[in-house]
Amino acid sequence: MGKLRQGGVAWAVPLGPAQAPEPPLPQRAAPPRAAGDGAAGRQDGREPSQPRSAPRLAAGTAGAEPWPPSSQPGVPLVFLSTHKSQLDGLLLSFLLFSQGLGVPRVTVGGQPCSPRLRALLGRLGGIFLPSRMEQTASDRDEGLPGAVLATYVEEVLRSRQPLLIFLEEPPVALRLSAPAREWLTLVYRAVRDGTVPDVLLVPVGIAYDVVPGGVHREGAHGAQPLGLGACLWAACRAVRRNLGCARVDFAEPFSLQEFAATNLVRQSCKGKPLEELLLPTILGMWPSQLDGKKAEIWGPGPATAAGLEAEEEMLVTELGLHSLSDSVACSAVMAVGITSALLLHKHREGVLLSRLMLDFAWLLEEILLRQRDVGFSGQLRALVRHSLVLLRARLTLYHLSPLGDVLVVPETSAEALRELGQHSAAILPIFASEAVGACAIRALLLEMLPFLGATGGPSGIVLSQDELHRKTLELLRLLPPNLLGFQPCQPLDCRSQDIVDKLLLCGLLEAEEPESERWVCDLAPRPFCKRQPWTGMDFTDSDSDSEDEVPKRCFKLREPQGSPGFLLFLCRLLSPVLRTYARAVAFLDRSSWPQPEAACVESLLQFLAEEDGFESPNRSLALSSLQTFKEMGVLEEARSPAGPLLHLAQPFRSSASREKLEAFIQQFTQP
Repeated sequence: MGKLRQGGVAWAVPLGPAQAPEPPLPQRAAPPRAAGDGAAGRQDGREPSQPRSAPRLAAGTAGAEPWPPSSQPGVPLVFLSTHKSQLDGLLLSFLLFSQGLGVPRVTVGGQPCSPRLRALLGRLGGIFLPSRMEQTASDRDEGLPGAVLATYVEEVLRSRQPLLIFLEEPPVALRLSAPAREWLTLVYRAVRDGTVPDVLLVPVGIAYDVVPGGVHREGAHGAQPLGLGACLWAACRAVRRNLGCARVDFAEPFSLQEFAATNLVRQSCKGKPLEELLLPTILGMWPSQLDGKKAEIWGPGPATAAGLEAEEEMLVTELGLHSLSDSVACSAVMAVGITSALLLHKHREGVLLSRLMLDFAWLLEEILLRQRDVGFSGQLRALVRHSLVLLRARLTLYHLSPLGDVLVVPETSAEALRELGQHSAAILPIFASEAVGACAIRALLLEMLPFLGATGGPSGIVLSQDELHRKTLELLRLLPPNLLGFQPCQPLDCRSQDIVDKLLLCGLLEAEEPESERWVCDLAPRPFCKRQPWTGMDFTDSDSDSEDEVPKRCFKLREPQGSPGFLLFLCRLLSPVLRTYARAVAFLDRSSWPQPEAACVESLLQFLAEEDGFESPNRSLALSSLQTFKEMGVLEEARSPAGPLLHLAQPFRSSASREKLEAFIQQFTQP
């Protein structure tokens, strides 16, 4: 059913049988209500509604604003969606058609399709990019297919047919795909050339309890074309099995013309190269220059968006990353994701059902406090029961008769860890700021460990604001913003200050006035983005006071009331990302150089899969780590007749430099 959200609308569709079998729990409870109202029920005595007898859709609520948006009549709609399953196109087409928008034209990404499936998708409204992988001629020979496709897209927009573009390529999540850049370029050029006056872009977020088709296997990515039989089999499994619900959220639309005009004014938002910002800190060559007033744009690699001018390439990339960030931000969180995150990052060795229910309620409240939507409602016990049913293949339940409770123990196999990790992936963007801040605190505690001596615990430690900002900026520069769900052009020092503010708000930090420097009547907030606090500090032995000197601020580390282990939980949310980066450094030592980037990615994934205890070799993280290393100057590209080759840069051909890089990453990583 549908529900209007602030600036958008949401629908939820139940998948599979109307009523799922229940796990053997001590007490019976009503099954959870199908998602759709975007709010989680609390334990207030209200009974959840009965399950639906059949899948159905209903849009709108009484007195709500109309959908689709009618503020710009006659302007074509382009939906920019996340991509979780091969059934996403069918699901979104049905939803849009049911709302009177007609059958949208659905862009098909880089996944190769069999001829039969390609013909069927074409008849259903799918459009394909010209096949360039099989062409060996020059770029001029590709001009005719490209011109035909551009004319077709212009005609689709001119006739005001809705167009659906997927920004991701499963299983590579949170990363703008190369086909998405191509489609966005065609749409942007249609507006730039005046074919259509404007386009209304609508970010779309899709969330599943269980993704139809099962967990993606990284090693099989792109191994063989997708056939019609595989799609029919996935659809049958979605109908026959209990897969929970699918939730679709539409964020607030925005004008492409206004976005382009705004961003063309500030085209120079690319700051210092990452090589200048991080390498001095890692290698200890000279003090790092903490200049974060301009954001680092994580643009496409050299092989993407070929033929575009530099300004157009940057704008299209920024448009895609902003839309992907908005799509992730509007995506709802499912009950299975919350339970998986708790089992993976908080209770790896097992937990009592009663404790799991309390932690579920705690994490749900934290999510709602951050203004994020959830795709379920109902009583607490029913919600936990529902998620355990869907995760039952990766769990073992032990009945403890004397206690009247159930012990829930997740499996420790690589498949189980991979599945729990994929279910809980939606939690990281919600707590990304706090997780970065928690890892920065961990790095500071690691530095202070030799000097702490006997202490009553981390809650009694006082941290300097300058040191906390320094560590936070180092971690922000290491990780690409799209990997954390951040907007790409936000200045890093402002983002660092926002992280500190959120740590204060959630109760992990408390403002502390040092005993040696107590200020009187100086309670006014100081905007960090306008002025660096260390620029006015005098490090000489002079006793004279400067009028521009900014007093040092300190924070006391504390444990939030009612949230035990919150700091450790936040650190573990980011640990899979940081562990992949650290293992990628170890891979540099074992791999043979030079080699093509595609072969390097596959070798890195195989290297990660061979390690015992590693959660999941994630292709998105592997690609991000290699791109970070290129941006940092750890890897360099060299041209060759066979294509670009990656090789180690001169400073990192020594094992000592690679050890320093690995130690730099490990300081933020929680085991």
